Amino acid sequence: MSPSAPHPWLAAAQAAIEIEAASVARAATRLDSSLVRAVEIILAHPGKVVLTGIGKSGHVARTIAATLCSTGTAAVFLHPAEAVHGDLGIYAPGNATVLVSKNGASAELLELAPLLRGFRSPLIGILGSARSPLAAQVDVLLDASVEREADPHNLAPTASAVTALTIGHALAVALMCARNFTPAEFGRRHPGGQLGRNLRLSVAQVMHTGDEMARVQPDASLRQVIIEMTRRPMGAACVVAPDGALAGLITDGDLRRALTSHDDIRGLRAADAMTHGPVTVRPEASLAEALELMEQRPSQISVLPVVDAAGRALGLLRLHDVFLGAR
Repeated sequence: MSPSAPHPWLAAAQAAIEIEAASVARAATRLDSSLVRAVEIILAHPGKVVLTGIGKSGHVARTIAATLCSTGTAAVFLHPAEAVHGDLGIYAPGNATVLVSKNGASAELLELAPLLRGFRSPLIGILGSARSPLAAQVDVLLDASVEREADPHNLAPTASAVTALTIGHALAVALMCARNFTPAEFGRRHPGGQLGRNLRLSVAQVMHTGDEMARVQPDASLRQVIIEMTRRPMGAACVVAPDGALAGLITDGDLRRALTSHDDIRGLRAADAMTHGPVTVRPEASLAEALELMEQRPSQISVLPVVDAAGRALGLLRLHDVFLGAR
């Protein structure tokens, strides 16, 4: 192998990603009114959605069920083999079923489909073959076919699994839109973990206020600013006008820049070193909104001043405070 040639294992891995990406892209172009019909079927019944599949398709169905649950649509996974041994008891009349299958010829699913008619279950198929026996039994077909799998021998369900999962996610997103599902509702379903914390908590619940934060007036000397920020090491000090309005923000970086650009800092005031018009956040904003303000910018900021509707300084929120266990 020449020094410039890619390692064969690396080349195979890159090719696998390219094949899967192309399969997903083609699936997007095939989405049509069938997806709309699937959404309408699920919305028409207030109960849960049942997802089923066998083998790798079963794992995909489990994941889609979890995504649906977290995005406003109650869903459960039903193992097709266990279904005929009592687990059909999870059905209420009218529960829609999403059947996931690569070939659409799994014996377990073919045995299950006619039984579900007894529960008046509309059948939605995420199937890799539109000409399969199972495709003939479903009410709505979502085409998850692929040209080939991603492995060199075209054997392992790789591209087909990713494509089926992507279509399931597309269905979940369409249902989110149909239900006008909000970030607040998402947060209620994710009370734990960093994501849940960011959606559940407001800036007011986490910010530093009062004696916890450094606060100086615009005419304070730079020496006073340094002393105040040393006593209350939040990484920044709010520069507050006599009427309580936020005049600016001085960060550790602002202090370093002032020290390096002036031979004599004795005459400098807070107003000379502060950032005018800093990015601010309201106390009622969620931590997720605050995090976006900090990170979605060319140069990330680590401290946000918190102000009320009148622009009065209320507190400081650090990037460190956003994350779990920070306080």
